[in-house]
Amino acid sequence: MNALTFEDFQNFSKQQVEAATVIATTLSKGLQEIAAETAEYSKTSMTTGAEAVERLLAAKTIETAIQVQTDYAKSAYEGFVARSTKINEIFTKIASEAFKPAQNAFSLTTKQ
Repeated sequence: MNALTFEDFQNFSKQQVEAATVIATTLSKGLQEIAAETAEYSKTSMTTGAEAVERLLAAKTIETAIQVQTDYAKSAYEGFVARSTKINEIFTKIASEAFKPAQNAFSLTTKQ
């Protein structure tokens, strides 16, 4: 059994602080990316919703109004699914990148 020296303890502590810093930085950047995606989706959604209302008000027949509503519903659903998928990918990327330093630090300590 190897005895831990003060230097070993210092190195371990330094690795833990560095890992925590990388995790915090990665999480912060990822959350900013998610916030930007959410804001862009909200902006796009409001614009397309307003355009759909304008087309509905301009419709001369019930059939045209139904078609406008159907097209808008389809477009809104597809946009939501696309943005949700993208945000899910960002969450996955954050998780894998943020915890990689902690995994590396843990694997180093278990090897000693």
